[in-house]
Amino acid sequence: MEVQVATLCDSAHDYNHKLCIMGTFDTICSTHLPVVHPQCAIALRICFKPGDEGDHEIAINFIDDDGKPKMPAIQSRINVQLPPDAYFLTRNLVINIQRLQFDDIGQFSIDVSADGSMLTRIPLRVMLVDKKKPDPKKG
Repeated sequence: MEVQVATLCDSAHDYNHKLCIMGTFDTICSTHLPVVHPQCAIALRICFKPGDEGDHEIAINFIDDDGKPKMPAIQSRINVQLPPDAYFLTRNLVINIQRLQFDDIGQFSIDVSADGSMLTRIPLRVMLVDKKKPDPKKG
């Protein structure tokens, strides 16, 4: 089992077995805490080969820089059956998230695992920015 694509993005869709991704990002900025991102998605494309058949538990965990989970794990079960003449099979997974909230700034990761084994890690930075002061030269 191999992850071919793993990203945090504005939106993603599985369209006719094609993974369509819009607005991939790795940083969320806000002027205040808590930081709330209204809507995003995690897009995954996983390649399975002979020997990977069967049921698999996919888990996604948001982890802070101390290794502590920031929210309950997102879990999904998938069943993989390769056709007899297939060398591989790919599956797209799109996890839509509403109101993703962070109470602290810092470095985070989105850990993706299958059956308890880490597959990949998506880095994420959450930071505060100053409110922009109006430029008196611009009307």
